[in-house]
Amino acid sequence: MTSLYSKRLKQLVLGLSLIGMAWQVSAQTRVNDAWVRATVAGQHSTGAFMTLQADTDSKLLNVQSPIAKTVQIHQMSMKDDVMRMGQVESVALRAGEPVSLDPNGYHIMLMDLTAQVAEGSKVPLTLTVENAKGEKETIKVEAQARSLGAMDHSKMDHSKMQ
Repeated sequence: MTSLYSKRLKQLVLGLSLIGMAWQVSAQTRVNDAWVRATVAGQHSTGAFMTLQADTDSKLLNVQSPIAKTVQIHQMSMKDDVMRMGQVESVALRAGEPVSLDPNGYHIMLMDLTAQVAEGSKVPLTLTVENAKGEKETIKVEAQARSLGAMDHSKMDHSKMQ
């Protein structure tokens, strides 16, 4: 009876440790405030934006979405008063440091859209992040479509309003 109990206890410990490892993998990179710029009829591309924070040194390798035939990671920069935008292979994510993907820097381009992105709709994105050990993590995100002029009221302090 003792050996059966011992065997069951070992199985339970192994099972719990595997669950713990799965949780650690899923918790490596956090995505906050993911949104996509809404489009108008006939518009063929748009941008996706968010803040990423990895627990360990990592890099964003690629992004996929069923609403776009082509998805690329881009970087916006200014050189000699000329705005430039181009594709990059990855975005470095330093351990514990938030990295903002926004309209003025790194961002995700969704091109050859399969349909209009309506304000308020949810856009599925799948991010692939690789850590320094070469381990890849897949993160599924539902990004809210917002209009370009929409203000983000979540960061406003409403407590002092009269």
